[in-house]
Amino acid sequence: MIFMILLEAIILATLFSKFYIHAVWIEGLLRLFSVVIVLNIIRTSQHLSSDLMWILLIILFPVPGTLAYLGLGANLITSRTLWNLVGSAENSKRYYEQDPAVSLELETRDPALRGQFDYISKSANFPFYRNTGFDYYELGETGYPVMLEELRKAEKFIFLEYFIITEGIMWNGILDILTEKAKQGVEVRVMYDDIGSFTTLSAGYAKRLERRGIKCISFNRVNPVLNTIMNHRDHRKIMVIDGTTAFSGGVNLADEYLNIHSPYGHWKDNIIRVQGEAVWSFTIMFLTHWNALRKEDNDYTKFRAAPELFKLFQSKSEPEAPPRLTGAEYEYNQYDGYLAPYGESPFNNEHVAQNIYMNILNQANKYCYICTPYLIIDTELENALILAAKRGVDVRILTPGIPDKKLVWQLTRSFYKSLIVGGVKIYEYTPGFVHAKIFVCDDKIATVGTVNLDYRSLYLHFENGVYLYHSKKIADVKQDVLDALEKSHEMTREESTFGPLKTFILSAVRIFAPLM
Repeated sequence: MIFMILLEAIILATLFSKFYIHAVWIEGLLRLFSVVIVLNIIRTSQHLSSDLMWILLIILFPVPGTLAYLGLGANLITSRTLWNLVGSAENSKRYYEQDPAVSLELETRDPALRGQFDYISKSANFPFYRNTGFDYYELGETGYPVMLEELRKAEKFIFLEYFIITEGIMWNGILDILTEKAKQGVEVRVMYDDIGSFTTLSAGYAKRLERRGIKCISFNRVNPVLNTIMNHRDHRKIMVIDGTTAFSGGVNLADEYLNIHSPYGHWKDNIIRVQGEAVWSFTIMFLTHWNALRKEDNDYTKFRAAPELFKLFQSKSEPEAPPRLTGAEYEYNQYDGYLAPYGESPFNNEHVAQNIYMNILNQANKYCYICTPYLIIDTELENALILAAKRGVDVRILTPGIPDKKLVWQLTRSFYKSLIVGGVKIYEYTPGFVHAKIFVCDDKIATVGTVNLDYRSLYLHFENGVYLYHSKKIADVKQDVLDALEKSHEMTREESTFGPLKTFILSAVRIFAPLM
């Protein structure tokens, strides 16, 4: 804001000193151009709340505001990285294949959720798989030993894609195994976000790993030239081993995620392990980004595990009532539910994660429990939360009790009052910081992944998650949330009411939420 005010002052001073005769006309044309830009934003906006910041900046500061929008808000000033990512994503679509038998099983089991199944598998293009094995770990320190155990079993390849890697006990334990596996001839690839790891890894860290025999990419390297791609970061957490096992969740590869040191109190996070056929979707997601930046795989199927290996992980449940079908017989009742790993990209205009969240809220009947480190939402999602509560759904949101970013925490709190008045229950995790990203609903649906309830995760970042349906292990996710709620403080309307000055400041800061 300070920079734009100064730049606007310089532009106006230059106009009146150099072109004083025509200064008024030039300024008028610039403002007219800014109005055209604003009208175009309104016409094309998919989420006007997230574009409000640009509208305000352009109106207040026509020249610098417009330049900033063209550089960061619109896809006009682009880079080769952007086009490579778009092209790689388009190429990868052919590898996602939905088994028609699984689709029919899902629609038969729960016709009321057919729309959600169709959205994820057809519109978002992420297939559902029979659950051949997943496990949920309620803390980083409980899932980390399992990660190490699976890494030691690797025989063919290991893929890692993480937002943050920090040298320390956690990463060093993984790195020792990666180095040994690379010596054994296992293909090891590591990708980390350049901004996410900007303060934790040296500029030449990727080359250090290469010298160990580990292929490494620093995703979307920091570029001093203003362009839109710099605003889109890789916030994913993906580990794939031999195409048969994958890990995801909220945990990055740094010591605070294991509570080895606790700068923000107890770090509440999670890890999910997926085994079997569904790992293929994680493999495709990783290879999509890898080959956008380092093209070396013409055929992804060489990394697809043989089907007979999936039987090792098959998780079966007790027989249920036969499907309501005539004709062909189906054996879906043998499996403990279904799952669909999914990804989020800022370039497909689909907003997969938000749409999945919205569909869960809109279809909830009994309860919907949510964990998120940040609660910075637009009016659409806010209204969906309130409407679910008004329908009688028990909507609870768990947020941190100790912040990692104080301004963002205060901004999160600014949304409490309207939600509480609307019937939503808000809890703050008293022991420390909640970093888990969870939706769990009606004992039959859950999603675990990397997607926060904020503008960056929902609209700007590359993210991933796992949609879980009708598995008995969804109870583990629910119990984890309930246990955390027991240690939390329920916020009241009075506690969420601020004075006039703070309310004004937070209202102004809300406008810039898309950059936080």
